[in-house]
This record gives sequence, C-alpha cells and structure tokens, in this order.
Amino acid sequence: MLLNESMARHTSWRVGGQADRFYQPADLDDLVAFLTSLKENESVFWLGLGSNLLVRDGGIRGTVLATSGCLNELTILENNRVRVEVGVACPKLARTTAKANLAGLEFLCGIPGTLGGALAMNAGCMGSETWEFVESVEVMDRTGNIQLRQRSEYQASYRHVELIKKQENEEWFVAANFKLETGQSKNGLSIIKQHLARRSATQPTQLPNAGSVFRNPENDYAARLIEQCGLKNTCVGGACVSEKHANFIINTGTATAADIESLINKVANTVLAETGVELQREVHMVGETSKPGQVND
Repeated sequence: MLLNESMARHTSWRVGGQADRFYQPADLDDLVAFLTSLKENESVFWLGLGSNLLVRDGGIRGTVLATSGCLNELTILENNRVRVEVGVACPKLARTTAKANLAGLEFLCGIPGTLGGALAMNAGCMGSETWEFVESVEVMDRTGNIQLRQRSEYQASYRHVELIKKQENEEWFVAANFKLETGQSKNGLSIIKQHLARRSATQPTQLPNAGSVFRNPENDYAARLIEQCGLKNTCVGGACVSEKHANFIINTGTATAADIESLINKVANTVLAETGVELQREVHMVGETSKPGQVND
C-alpha cells in the first residue's frame, strides 16, 4: 500500500494529483483479501494503464486499485477460446492471439491500455470493437464474490457498456472469455505491423497523450471538426492540440491537469459555437480540482 501516491506516474498524460491510497494486488486472491479489508464506505477507483484518463490536480480521495502489471493471466483454451485477466495490456493480447493463429483481436494493438479499460468502454479501432468478441466476463463485487456473466447480460454500443439488469452492489470486471476465429499468424502479425505503422504516422505517439479526446459524432469525425475550426496547435499552458492529429491533446512537458481540462472545454465550446456539433468526451475525468484545505490562486 502506498500513501499519497502521485497519479502523474500512472497516467499517459503524465499529470494528476495524489491518490490517498494506492494498491497493486499480487493476484485475484490478494485482491479479494484487500477489498474485504476495506471500510464499507471507502471509495475505490480501478486503474489500468491510465491511458484514457485525466486525473485532476487535487488527486483522488480513497483508494486506487491498480491492475496493470498484475491480474495478467492469459490462457489459450480449446475451440478458439481465450481467457484474459483485466491487467493484460491490449497490444499483448493482440500479439499473443495472432501468434496462436486466432483472428479478431488484431485491432487491440492500437489500444494503449489494459483489457479492463477496453471492456469498460468497449474500446475499438480499425472497424472493430472489444465486445464483438466477448463470450462472457468474470466480475467481482465489493465483498470479493466472483461470478460469471454472459455477453447477453450487457448492452454494448459505441464506447459504452452497461449491465442490462442493474445490480444493487457495484461490481468490476476481473477477466473476460473471448471466442475467436481460426486465422494464420503471419496474416495477423502483418495486420498488426501495418496498423502500428499507420498509427505512428498519424498520431503523436512520442508525446504524452491520452488517445482520442472526443468520440466521433455520427457520420463524422471529431478531428475533422476540430481542424475545421482552426484549433490545431491551440494551447493552454503546457497542453496543446496536436498538429499531427486534431483529436489528440499533448502534454508538451509542463502541462497541468487544469491546463488539459481547460483546453478540452475550449475545443468543445469552439466546435459547438462554429459548427453546432456538441462533442462528447471519450476521455474520463476523475478526482478533485484541489485537495481539502488547499487554496487555489
């Protein structure tokens, strides 16, 4: 358990205040033991690679549970099935299944996060989405109880997933079971190589960012609208709209979370005023603007 851990160390934007408590379980059994040891009213936030996340400068009250680097079992089963724990990085899942002659998850090579985040937001690219291939998921509630839920119990749409029958107790994904198609490893690995090359050529992968900031409106692209409004290279403090891809905001090295949030709002407000389109954030914002007792200028 770490106390007052800087979230800037755990997010791809490299910004964010401190978490009161930060815990990385060794495995599922350790996670169960830890969850059941917490006070009933303790706030819990689950963290993967922090790649689609803005943690505000005041940090996170309560406990952050980090799954990256743990909960990372990946098992190839019979009949083209794969069981994957939520701490497995999406690019690793893409490569491993391709090498095993299983087709379908190559698109995950371009998702810079863990499976847990991909499940929670139905991450996708290259015309595919995570939940297209989910057969079932394993979920855990606050008491440490783990149960299997079928794909049919969830409604999945563009960057959104929800349980159809709401539960009284909060629960979190801990693993997923995928049903894939038979493929050829050389084809899958070739697709991955091509996609990564295209991603490197069109996205600011060498600078701290959180991927696409806004969801694409129906029948349009957020990047096109942002560029149409002349917002490329627009900056607030150390945060700037990328010249390479208008739907990416980069940390040039000195950005704060407040800079990034302010720029996100500026972009959304400008696009709305000039085009009438209300952009919806894809990036999740969490935490406080300031710690209790802190006075902002």
